[in-house]
Amino acid sequence: MMKPALVILAAGIGSRYGSLKQVDPVGPSGETLMDYSLFDALRSGFGRCVFIIQKSMEQDFRDVILKKLEGRMEADCAFQAIDDLPSGFTVPPERTKPWGTSHAVLAAASKIREPFGVINADDFYGRDAFQKMAAFLSDVGAAESRYAVVGYDLDATLSDYGAVARGVCEVNPAGFLTGIVERTRIIRSKFGIVFEDPSGRHISLGEGRTVSMNFWGFTPTYFQFARTEFVRFLEERRNDPKAEFFIPLVVNRMIEDGLADCLVLPTTARWFGVTYKADRPAVMASLESLIAAGEYPRSLWG
Repeated sequence: MMKPALVILAAGIGSRYGSLKQVDPVGPSGETLMDYSLFDALRSGFGRCVFIIQKSMEQDFRDVILKKLEGRMEADCAFQAIDDLPSGFTVPPERTKPWGTSHAVLAAASKIREPFGVINADDFYGRDAFQKMAAFLSDVGAAESRYAVVGYDLDATLSDYGAVARGVCEVNPAGFLTGIVERTRIIRSKFGIVFEDPSGRHISLGEGRTVSMNFWGFTPTYFQFARTEFVRFLEERRNDPKAEFFIPLVVNRMIEDGLADCLVLPTTARWFGVTYKADRPAVMASLESLIAAGEYPRSLWG
């Protein structure tokens, strides 16, 4: 049986963080958060990885990331470009960045033939999350439209230093996703956890909400549906310079149309990430705690 692949979304520059955080060392031996994801992916049964990057970042990735994987895991790069559009569409003059996470996943279409996971480069997902996703993907056929997403507790994914974006999940009693809404400005306030709507109002999200941190499991059928939905997205929103073609837009449409189902995989793993520079010390401390507990060696690749 073919092992699942892992697609790593690493094309974003990280404007809120202020630097190229994908290759920023946070581990005690100079590891990046991607290193920890790759380490967990390897020991969980993923067979290879594809990095989605900007062409201008290629040398950094080959020097910092791919070099570490030599002899350990097959790795390749694919490039997300703002002008990679369906026939008949051109980039509006006001557009300055690529089109979002689902557009990034489409960049890997020519390199993926097996079920695959999708993660962000700048998030820590934890061993349990990788094990559960690898088990799911190893049990699904490449031609099936059975998907999965790792679900985290919203309260444990917030930053103390500013607003965050999260995919807020609606889950049925059987554990399947019935819908997901991307909330781009979520904060913890004196009234609880709230999100800011386009008019600036703060609206409560309630307690015990499950969110996606963009750890998805797909089969190659996703590419076909994403291409169709991307055309629809461009027809409706191409002139909005800030509009993004998020993965949940595709997943929601497929669920609504009965074309796919998506299992929510609960995890005991703790998520953390570096949305803001001020998050970095807490991330480093969390890694030290996991190392002290025996979850990771002090040097991942030593």
